[in-house]
Amino acid sequence: MKNKVLVTGGAGFIGSHLCEALLDKKYQVTCLDNFFTGKRENIGHLAAKTGFQLIKHDASQPLPAKILEEKWQQIYHLASPAGPHPTAPKSYINCPIETYLVNSVGTHQLLKLAKKTQAKFLFASTSEAYGDPKEHPQKESYWGHVNPIGPRACYDESKRFGEMATMVWTKKEKVDGRVVRIFNTYGPRMNVADGRAVILFIDQALKNKDLTIFGNGRQTRSFCYVDDLVKGLIAAMEKLAAGKVVNLGNPDEININQLAKTIITATKSKSKIVYQPAVKDDPQRRQPDIGRAKKLLAWQPTISLEEGLKKTIAWVARQKQNI
Repeated sequence: MKNKVLVTGGAGFIGSHLCEALLDKKYQVTCLDNFFTGKRENIGHLAAKTGFQLIKHDASQPLPAKILEEKWQQIYHLASPAGPHPTAPKSYINCPIETYLVNSVGTHQLLKLAKKTQAKFLFASTSEAYGDPKEHPQKESYWGHVNPIGPRACYDESKRFGEMATMVWTKKEKVDGRVVRIFNTYGPRMNVADGRAVILFIDQALKNKDLTIFGNGRQTRSFCYVDDLVKGLIAAMEKLAAGKVVNLGNPDEININQLAKTIITATKSKSKIVYQPAVKDDPQRRQPDIGRAKKLLAWQPTISLEEGLKKTIAWVARQKQNI
């Protein structure tokens, strides 16, 4: 029997790439998405592929019969708003209830489904689980430095809740569950409306508009190209033992000023950099320790920031030509 795989948030940026990669591996893939932040056009090219199914549904609501009655081999839970930008209408800061529900109630009922069908379960957590870290780079053993009542808490804390729930069901109910902490990822199909740095800077640069940095720009991030990240997700599902947590990301660290300058150069833009007040609780340094992923998954990113930005810029430029 071919693997029947459920991907929640499958029409999102990362989810759509994951669905595509799983179909290429000849899995039967069901994408569950309510299009709150996901987009139909992200999966439009998959509709005609053998083994692909789309179910429009909110993963935080009671699951439909066609999901509950299926025999799943794997469940990837990626559904969640993920953009942090305070001006983005569907960022988790502006949609806190939807965010915490899908990562708490949604995770709980998907874990129940995983137990019922004896499916392997992967919870897509985040580097935000580390908060504004006091440890650098961040290892999976680090418990984090998170403000539980701050503006980012709906995302940070609900992801931490999802991790907890996954471990409870793994230990107590014998679910084959694992947690992946995803660090900043970029590439084609990012939604500019999310306001994430890479896609926002590219969009601004191609329009020769000022690139907007919140804070002084010295805060760092480590950017992983989406193709590398998806390979890591599949490796984690297939190779990571139940009850384990692993970081997935590119350990090459860059500050936001450098990123902005790199994108201006790559797009040959006339844009300038302007600064806005810092966002509350914005992490100042972020870099994954991927030693565990190398050891347990034989995984590490291979696509450089220069190569990944080139592909992403080309994709954004094509979207603008098609408008």
